[in-house]
Amino acid sequence: MIDTPKILLADHLKTLKLPTFLREYEKLGRQCAIEGLDHVQFLARLVELELIDRERRMVERRIKAAKFPAAKSLDSFDFKAIPKLNKMQVLELARGEWIDRRENVIALGPSGTGKTHVALGLGLAACQKGLSVSFITAAALVSE
Repeated sequence: MIDTPKILLADHLKTLKLPTFLREYEKLGRQCAIEGLDHVQFLARLVELELIDRERRMVERRIKAAKFPAAKSLDSFDFKAIPKLNKMQVLELARGEWIDRRENVIALGPSGTGKTHVALGLGLAACQKGLSVSFITAAALVSE
């Protein structure tokens, strides 16, 4: 027997571009039934899953569009290796308020001092906050 409502629902969810709804509705429906939750609570959970997944995909797209040469975050930066670098200042920059104020950050220093790693970490933090980022080295910028 053909399950027409499921096929129709799947088609509508694809048309509406709700992939998490499509992937999770049956499993979540069973779980909510076991927990005795009503349809509004079921829908609220399903919508929350869709929003979380959508935000994750948006961050992934922003990171890909930024063209980072490597995936490095500030969590993996060894501040002890470069004691002259002000950790609190870098973490403050990661909050992104300087972007809202339309200020610039310029990282200067000799090779091997973590400038690129910090720049990648700041760019990644900006992507996670919903901002578009474009990574370019100073050499590439000058030649462009």
